[in-house]
Amino acid sequence: MAEINHFEYGWITPALSYALSVLGSVLGLIFAGRIRAASSAGQRVWWGLLAAWALGGTAIWTMHFMAMLGFAVAGSRIRYDVPVTVASALIAVAAVGIGLAIVGTGRLSVVRVLAGGLFTGLGVAAMHYTGMAAMRLNGQLGYDAVRVGLSVLIAVVAATVALWLAVTVRRGAAIFASALVMGVAVNGMHFTGMSALSVHVHEQRGEVAGAEVGALLIPIVLLVIFGVVGLVYALLAAPTDEDRAAAAYLEARRAPASAVSGQAAIDSPDPVGLRARSTLARPGAPFPSRRDHPPR
Repeated sequence: MAEINHFEYGWITPALSYALSVLGSVLGLIFAGRIRAASSAGQRVWWGLLAAWALGGTAIWTMHFMAMLGFAVAGSRIRYDVPVTVASALIAVAAVGIGLAIVGTGRLSVVRVLAGGLFTGLGVAAMHYTGMAAMRLNGQLGYDAVRVGLSVLIAVVAATVALWLAVTVRRGAAIFASALVMGVAVNGMHFTGMSALSVHVHEQRGEVAGAEVGALLIPIVLLVIFGVVGLVYALLAAPTDEDRAAAAYLEARRAPASAVSGQAAIDSPDPVGLRARSTLARPGAPFPSRRDHPPR
């Protein structure tokens, strides 16, 4: 059995993975809080997609990949199957999105939260082990069933708590505190699942196919940067409650003023018939006949 090192670069990778999970959780909780406050189905879908990307893509999947940078196996190089790695990211985003759809629509209930948490937690666990299956090395992977089951249980509990927080937490301090807790839960699930792994290195070493970590690191880092910038921009560009209230107030002020000005124009004297002439001058207006003019 080969020696496994989960922290090849010390505490840099777990610290970065925790920071990413907290950042994604903060953004995801803010977006999820706007799902129920949305006034239309289109807005709910929009905020749901952003929340799914923030939680599933940033808080869970990029955290997983960042933690994997510190994973090393003695006696074998590690590479990754790119399509399977991409599939793991899609699984994470889709699982969170469906979970948010379950708890974010209709009347909130315990059954909805539990069902959404179960589905999302199983999806997160599937993302983790799909990402592990994307590894290519000169050996065979093995898993301890008890620890795998424990990691799945942690994923379900963490997802249930995350969805409940997503639809109940509103204040800034509470959102940040909840994100700190979610970061601990996500990282706890990841490293519990990693502790279940064992590797039996083959004696005859062959060429390992797949992409190296360095080749994937740059595009993933760019994806994280542009993704976070896009999420923050979408949050800042969205109208707030104060903006909507101000717009409604201005519209209410504008409507009576336009009505009064229109009525004043109708009631004003027109001794020479300018208003009638302007009406007749419009395209399509009927041409006056002799009956319309009184005899002289």
